Amino acid sequence: MAAGKSARRAPLILMIGPGLLLAATGVGAGDLATGSFVGGLLGTAVLWAVVVGAFFKFIVTEGLARWQLATGETLVEGAVSRLGRVVVLCFLPYLLLWSFFVGSALMSASGVTLHAMLPVFDDAERSKVVFGVAASLLGLVLVWFGGYRLFEHVMRMCIAIMFVTVVLTAALLWPGTGTVLGGLLVPRIPDAGGEGLPWTLALIGGVGGTLTVLCYGYWLREEGLTARDDLRVCRIDLVIGYTMTAIFGIAMVIVGSSVNIEGSGAQLLVTLSSRLEDVMGPAGKWLFLVGTLGAVFSSLLGVWQCVPYLFADCWDLLQEGGRDVATRVDTRSVPYRLYLLLIAIVPMLGLFRSFRDIQLVYAVTGAVLFPVLALALLIFNGRSKWVGADFTNRPLTVAALVVVLMFFTWIGLRPYVSAATPDSAADALSPASLAWIEICIADREEEGLDPIKLRKYCTCMQGIVEDNEPFSVTELERAYPPAHLVCKEEAGMLR
Repeated sequence: MAAGKSARRAPLILMIGPGLLLAATGVGAGDLATGSFVGGLLGTAVLWAVVVGAFFKFIVTEGLARWQLATGETLVEGAVSRLGRVVVLCFLPYLLLWSFFVGSALMSASGVTLHAMLPVFDDAERSKVVFGVAASLLGLVLVWFGGYRLFEHVMRMCIAIMFVTVVLTAALLWPGTGTVLGGLLVPRIPDAGGEGLPWTLALIGGVGGTLTVLCYGYWLREEGLTARDDLRVCRIDLVIGYTMTAIFGIAMVIVGSSVNIEGSGAQLLVTLSSRLEDVMGPAGKWLFLVGTLGAVFSSLLGVWQCVPYLFADCWDLLQEGGRDVATRVDTRSVPYRLYLLLIAIVPMLGLFRSFRDIQLVYAVTGAVLFPVLALALLIFNGRSKWVGADFTNRPLTVAALVVVLMFFTWIGLRPYVSAATPDSAADALSPASLAWIEICIADREEEGLDPIKLRKYCTCMQGIVEDNEPFSVTELERAYPPAHLVCKEEAGMLR
């Protein structure tokens, strides 16, 4: 087990930091886009869902920190020492897949945002690629040559930019204190034509990061927080970090509820900035774009810095007589720098695919991890022989982890479960079907249709598509004109 006393004892304010890094890494374009879209669809009634999502992530990350301070091992190291190297062999393929799709999504988001700020190319697709590559290479240089301390300083600056710009935008669009308090304290889910529940669940699940929560333990080692009596500091640190995450999420829902927007992913944020220009003038547009850039680049930089820790750690765990697990991962080591190069370069291939496709696979891969983490923490932190009686899960923690396990398992399995009733048929759509619906919506966004009616229409039209008929929505309308009219009627588009 870890030593009982910390090797250093600095003032509390100086020891708080990894939680803020976690917040900056976890809040990216996807989180901001989801928050703003849900705000536009459901209003401030679902602000409570942001708080619930942040609480879920806090429960898991606190469990990871408690395990590490009790044993001196990260969760991955602890799983290997107790279950064998097969854990690494199962985890590495997931890590590689996650790295590619998340890396591509972050480059795409950075490229789209920078194009909106600096439209130097006429071709938006080309601009996305150029700026996405530039952002990735800038992150690579900062991490390679700057080390942890420069990374920490840059991230703190990004956090300040995000906080000031996004929260100030929400404050300028403030819907009223009573309205906000009602959304926070009175849980409600507006129906929104049957869209309320799915998007509320997406808001809860999308708050904060996924795999990056595993990086928290490596940042604790960088800060020298390695002893059992550092648990209080870690809890305060995480409360601050996830409070920041919740504030960002709440601010985005407020902004989305104040401006009529359509779209998806990073492009939705760019569209939102244009709508803000109409409402608040050029200052509103630039204020929000600067905050968006701070959010997407801090996520990119955080992933570039922390995910190579995981690969280097796994590499050492596969070697005979590898690194002592209680020591820090050397950021100058070959495995760390090799993976840094891979994550900064290989996902560039994803820049030539649509941002929507990348976000879809990113969401699917991310949803798999949290049920596994919750189950592992229930088992590992439930054994006093491993963590000590004072660090074992308490009944309330067990209950919270069970809720997290059930919630994220449901989110992950939801698209694959067969519908028990006709009303739940939409919940059982495959990822391919869901992707077709999103493409259908994007194809008709310029027509200025009601977004709820448009989604109903595309969901109805998707039901006509057979596995061997990969029609676009226009081709489908021409091939099945009666069904086309039926779907319009069902969606209320003919009234």
